[in-house]
Amino acid sequence: MVASQPTGSATWFPCNDTPAHRSRYRIQVRAEKEYRVVTNGVRTGQSSQGGDRVWRFQQDVPTASYLATVQVGRYVEDEIELGSVPGSVCYPARLSRRVKADVHRRLPRMMDAFVAAFGPYPLPRYTVVVTEDELEIPIEAQGMATFGANHTLGDQSSDRLIAHELAHQWFGNSVGVQEWRHIWLNEGFACYAEWIWSEACGGLSAAELAARYHARLATLPQDVLLSDPGPADMFDDRVYKRGALTLHALRIELGDEAFFDLLRSWTQRYRHAVVTTADLETHVAERTGRDITPLFDVWLRALPLPALPVG
Repeated sequence: MVASQPTGSATWFPCNDTPAHRSRYRIQVRAEKEYRVVTNGVRTGQSSQGGDRVWRFQQDVPTASYLATVQVGRYVEDEIELGSVPGSVCYPARLSRRVKADVHRRLPRMMDAFVAAFGPYPLPRYTVVVTEDELEIPIEAQGMATFGANHTLGDQSSDRLIAHELAHQWFGNSVGVQEWRHIWLNEGFACYAEWIWSEACGGLSAAELAARYHARLATLPQDVLLSDPGPADMFDDRVYKRGALTLHALRIELGDEAFFDLLRSWTQRYRHAVVTTADLETHVAERTGRDITPLFDVWLRALPLPALPVG
């Protein structure tokens, strides 16, 4: 298996390994016949070669190099319908019960909730791979997500992780960042999607979760600048949670109708494009007719944690 975020892709194929550079891909993998190959794009064919099988895939959606992946394993593959989106789940046979309880049961409802919140799913299909191995964290790829065997536990932590990786198909994979310093646009949106899913499935509201995580962040050092966290802190959990809190503050400022209209228009306007924080600020101003600069200043460009708005 290969997961290359943020700068590992050049170790397995020649590329311009920056998030702003996007390419289309043809991927061909030869493996022994008992193994299944899963990668980005649409499977275009396979053939036998000696005792092996050659798998071919085409990815026609422009894709950042860090979102390219190849998975090879003794996987069962189940096709699942995710509303109007074709999907599949690949997993070791021994994990069948857990995968069906976690992924098969949750994904269709999550897809419906996120299409309503974010707009149409932006890719041809969605594939989930659950590996035989335990992994530290799940990780997204273009049109895919990879989870470790330890992530299918049938509890709320699984819900959160599955929602986070699905949301990245809109935020990060379709609407991507021009530079890594804007990573909060990927991770803050995906983290906030966890809270949207919690609301949609009858769990804690986004307001309750925002209050919980704001209280937690208030106890931690406030030395990460959200607009440019730097390479050492770009995957710090404070970037994820403060990014989500920024969006919640924006939601309170605008109201639900304008906020979710903003999200849907954002994903439509920048579908398969790369963006910066300034692009989001411009989009908010143009879409709502309001100057939200003071809100972005305190949440993105200042270190102290602002008070959480109540609404």
